[in-house]
Amino acid sequence: MSIDRGVLYIVATPLGNLGDMSPRAVEVLSGVTLIAAEDTRHSAPLLRHFGVRTPCIALHEHNEREVSSAILERLAKGDSVALISDAGTPLVSDPGYHLVHAARAKGIRVAPVPGPSALIAALSASGLPSDRFVFEGFLPARTGARRARLEELKVEPRTLIFYESPHRILDCIDDMATVFGADRPAVIARELTKLFETIHNDALAGLCAWLRADTNQQRGEFVILVHGSMLGDSGESEAKAQRIVRILTAALPIKQAAALAAEITGLKKNALYGYALRLKDSEPG
Repeated sequence: MSIDRGVLYIVATPLGNLGDMSPRAVEVLSGVTLIAAEDTRHSAPLLRHFGVRTPCIALHEHNEREVSSAILERLAKGDSVALISDAGTPLVSDPGYHLVHAARAKGIRVAPVPGPSALIAALSASGLPSDRFVFEGFLPARTGARRARLEELKVEPRTLIFYESPHRILDCIDDMATVFGADRPAVIARELTKLFETIHNDALAGLCAWLRADTNQQRGEFVILVHGSMLGDSGESEAKAQRIVRILTAALPIKQAAALAAEITGLKKNALYGYALRLKDSEPG
């Protein structure tokens, strides 16, 4: 393929499995004038594996504005540039926004070269509703700020997707169980496409116990997916209602369980009935 002059290519690279590298991505990286990489040392083995010898420059969160100016000048002169991150699709919780925004503002063509994305890969295999979802990236590192943000998301009905680091994964799931309720269905997707890939679903309380029982599961790169609020209630009774509905539907028909739960909690019967139906659909088997 021919590489167009003066174009900024946004190139997705593998999350881990090199077999996920697309032929088009290799052709673009081999044909551009310059590659802007989040970490040139990290990307060097990948480029070497595919025989890409294009010069590289580092573009990361600490130098993006400065380096972007130089890249924009080169693009304006007709050079072609490819942007890559350490893994997956650039700009998704990775540097590059300032460069792309500035390039488009200057009328420079920005061309995506699609490929792997950890959040989409995790969602596709999670078993959680995938028709509507919200990507939140990394939550705040401090407990207070993290819980405050989770409180804002407590009644969000869409599937919630987060990234998290290994040294915060347990604290993060603990906070989610506290804020969202211990019974909220969720999935941890760890080390996607790599040797120790793990996709584990359970209620948030169960995920906490699972992580504590095996510290090996606290290693690697994480995507956390949490079922959206199934009640649509803005009060503080959601966790209690979840437990009540779970108990009642184990022994009663859904319609009867919802009616009884409505009497106990004071919530609307229709909302509880819809919750019970969605809860049943979310359970394995």
